[in-house]
Amino acid sequence: MKTLFDLPDKNNEFYEDWEKEWQDMPEFKQLKTEKPYAQIIFRFANEKDLQDFSKIINQKLTNKTKSAWHPQIERGMNAYKIYTDES
Repeated sequence: MKTLFDLPDKNNEFYEDWEKEWQDMPEFKQLKTEKPYAQIIFRFANEKDLQDFSKIINQKLTNKTKSAWHPQIERGMNAYKIYTDES
């Protein structure tokens, strides 16, 4: 039984050589993600305390919030960027 990680069979009629298809493709460069300067865990005794803190930092926080940046970072700012071929 083949798995996802098995190498393709070059004798298969459906085999496509990715190196042949990859000619003239742009190089991919992974941007470095920003690491936090400091990380602090806050614990709140009740909902009111959480909402008071939420107002102080001007961010929406709930009992399901696992983490937040301060100041708040813009999520999805690159969501509408696409790659197009200029030829």
